[in-house]
Amino acid sequence: MFQRIFLANRGEVAARILRACRELGAEVVAAASTADLEAGHPYLEEADEVVCLGPGPAGESYLKMEEVVQAARQTGCSALHPGWGFLAENAVFAALCEQHGIRFLGPRPGTMDLMGRKVRARRAAREAGLPVVPGSPGLLQSAEEAVACARETGFPVALKADAGGGGRGIRRCEDEEEVRRAFQEAAREAEAAFGDPALYLEKYLEGGRHIEFQVLGDGRGRALHLGERECSVQRRHQKLLEEAPSPALDATAREHYGALCARAAASWGYRGAGTMEFLLSPEGELLFLEMNTRLQVEHPVTEAVTGIDLARAMIEVAAGRELPCRQEEVCFSGHAIELRVNAEDPDDGFRPAPGTLTRFRIGGEGIRVDTHLKEGGRIPPWYDSLIAKVIGHGRDRAEAIARLLRALDTAEVEGVPTTLPLHRRLLEHEDFRAGRVDTLWLEGLLAEGIRS
Repeated sequence: MFQRIFLANRGEVAARILRACRELGAEVVAAASTADLEAGHPYLEEADEVVCLGPGPAGESYLKMEEVVQAARQTGCSALHPGWGFLAENAVFAALCEQHGIRFLGPRPGTMDLMGRKVRARRAAREAGLPVVPGSPGLLQSAEEAVACARETGFPVALKADAGGGGRGIRRCEDEEEVRRAFQEAAREAEAAFGDPALYLEKYLEGGRHIEFQVLGDGRGRALHLGERECSVQRRHQKLLEEAPSPALDATAREHYGALCARAAASWGYRGAGTMEFLLSPEGELLFLEMNTRLQVEHPVTEAVTGIDLARAMIEVAAGRELPCRQEEVCFSGHAIELRVNAEDPDDGFRPAPGTLTRFRIGGEGIRVDTHLKEGGRIPPWYDSLIAKVIGHGRDRAEAIARLLRALDTAEVEGVPTTLPLHRRLLEHEDFRAGRVDTLWLEGLLAEGIRS
């Protein structure tokens, strides 16, 4: 096992990974920007050593690959955990770590590179037997090629960045003229966001549900699946609430598609935790979209229903240990729902609200809270606005919802506006309670003027 691990991330993810490292008996060196040092987050106090990478903006600190690797080397770390976001899915960074004798706690660079390019990932998924959303067989060379492909695929379609992620570089098109207009816009956005203007096209499936399967591989040809998560409650392609299992899948479908995902991951020699994202069409087809080669923000709901510590397991398999269990030993217990609590004002266009968290108390029976903050903690303006994840676990979906609502009833969160009141409205909504949601559901509620 690794004796000393470098945390190349910040905030809630750093606090989560630090906890897993501690359980494995490893020392921890935490990276930090000056903004996070000034904020005085508790996980920085718990680390064995802290290294300042630079000023608040991520481009001047957490995203400086060479400086991050050098800091890991100088502090005697044999492994580095990227968390999620920042450099977590950067194959160049993963290769740089390995070149300097530091084990990257995630997939191998080649696997990340394969999955990081959406067209190649779609091809690999298809070859592995996964059903894929209809679309262009390769990259699009021109707007007219995109129009021809759209005619064959059928409208509406979506133009997407090959190197994309986070909902950027996507344009929905209803007709040929929209494809022509959107092609250059999407290419420019992709160039600005990812340094690559390459685009591909997919059929836009309206009213679909976002379903993702959690896989865990040992890097030596063995992999297992840990069931699915429902992530359809989204705003502008950003998730607000996730749950496991999905209300839309039964046990037969779960085992069928989960087995496909595990076999695909094993065939790629996948190492560590990863997530395969699908769209469940209104017709009931589950179609592969992409793979995220990292631990997901929403992994706690899978941990809750399986009892498997994903953060710990990915460190163990990177150290050469076996997977935590065999597929037939994976058991699913109850239902879990995660609320992403952001320092944002939903009634003001979800405007981020950095500031000081003057009061912060939330919890209850069956409630897990993952956070990097405490009362009096400061929220810097440079980063994602996530301040906590509140996970409710119950014997069934109704109990998970009830426990979350009780936690919200007694919650005391003051100092900055948050999305907690909006989450209450969502949990109480009859459509959500009945499981009648898709990726456009929340956008429709917000357009109708739902208030928190």
